[in-house]
Amino acid sequence: MTYAQGPVGDERLFASNGSGRPAVRPNIVFILADDLGWADLGCFGSTEIATPNLDRLAAGGVRFTHAYAGSSWCSATRISLYTGRYPGRIPAGVEEPLRTRVDGMGIPHDHPTLASLLVDGGYVTAMFGKWHCGWLPWYSPMKAGYQRFFGCLDGAIDYFEHIGTLGKADLWENDTPVEEVGYFTWLISDRAAEFVAAARDEPFYLQLNYTAPHWPWEGPGDAEAGARIKADFEAQDEPDAYPLFDMHDGSLAKYGELVESMDTGIGRVLDALDAAGKTDDTIVCFCSDNGGERWSRNWPFVGEKGDLTEGGIRVPFILRWPAAIDRNQVSTEPNITMDWTATLLDAAGTGPAATHPLDGPSLLPWLVENDTYPEHDLYWRITSQSSLRRGRFKYVRDRRPRPVLGNWPLHHGEYDLLYDVTVDGREAADLSPHHPDLVTDLRAAVEALDAQMVPYPPDLPGLPRQARAGAPAISQAD
Repeated sequence: MTYAQGPVGDERLFASNGSGRPAVRPNIVFILADDLGWADLGCFGSTEIATPNLDRLAAGGVRFTHAYAGSSWCSATRISLYTGRYPGRIPAGVEEPLRTRVDGMGIPHDHPTLASLLVDGGYVTAMFGKWHCGWLPWYSPMKAGYQRFFGCLDGAIDYFEHIGTLGKADLWENDTPVEEVGYFTWLISDRAAEFVAAARDEPFYLQLNYTAPHWPWEGPGDAEAGARIKADFEAQDEPDAYPLFDMHDGSLAKYGELVESMDTGIGRVLDALDAAGKTDDTIVCFCSDNGGERWSRNWPFVGEKGDLTEGGIRVPFILRWPAAIDRNQVSTEPNITMDWTATLLDAAGTGPAATHPLDGPSLLPWLVENDTYPEHDLYWRITSQSSLRRGRFKYVRDRRPRPVLGNWPLHHGEYDLLYDVTVDGREAADLSPHHPDLVTDLRAAVEALDAQMVPYPPDLPGLPRQARAGAPAISQAD
């Protein structure tokens, strides 16, 4: 379990150098991959996929081996990053993932966001790539504090044809639909690099959201695959078809192409920071929006995107800030998406709105001032499970039937499960019988938090559908 626990090679366990907050407010670049497995980067143990740019990013800062996404679903994690709060605090955060295209299913316009708070603090903001927090005319990055946007609103996009999950064009410049030829990963990487290179006096916040390595399974040379997907969809009579969800295609090798293409694009952005002389004073964060799916490698964890096992929520996380944090380090402290919202706001010299307190602490005093790590609970909720990590223990309230081995014997009902995920990333040894008092405490904490969240509607969205009289469009599950 070397990669799950501590230093590898020349790495050392993280220790703040105690230099304090730099006098210069940092630029911020936050990069999200889509459905990337925990072990799909070279610096996290992959021997099959080459990621030299992300490996050099990790070598220049800190690898976090106990980092978690705010949800096991992509839209909910994005909501948690942009709001700094549990996604279940708003209706859009309880769809798994967000699919219903109506007013009320997005980040509310009066809700402060990471971007809007940074704008208030004098930052220039931009997002390139996937939004997936509500659809126009009601929602877009431009309505949530981002001053510039190029990318897609939907949860997935064809890399060449630029159609979304309902088979319609989904490429936008700000709030205007546009057409542009090119591989989506390259297009957003180039826009991001150009944004970084632009001369400006104000600090900037760049949100770079790749759809890679999310399906459809198209590498840079697979334009004909995109054309086939679009043609097949247009030839069908049934409007509820799944244009992008190509279950009959893909491979481990193709998945590797998607990851490697993303790594190349990130390299362009890192090179632009170097060329502009902005590397030292820029915080760069990289992570996935949830655990991996289908072709990904989540080893040594079990599960995948969509459940609260470690494989569904543990994500590779990298932080680099040369002006404040030493290179070549690794941290095993547990953290979650909302912590980074608080940390970035703190680093920028601003903070949350009094009306919307954050659900995570700032890690900045620990990172740069040598304070002790702020111990805190990490919490998740999806329709079938709730979970809370406290220290080395992870509690899971599982509402799904559970077999003991294979499908035998199958037990129905709710389960109170307890794992020590510092030694049991496979979540195979249920320790609840050995710690009944701890289970009682953690269950009470989960129930108290569950009660604060928006209740799940009786029927979550079903199959994808186009808009029709009396019913909104619903995207496919992504």
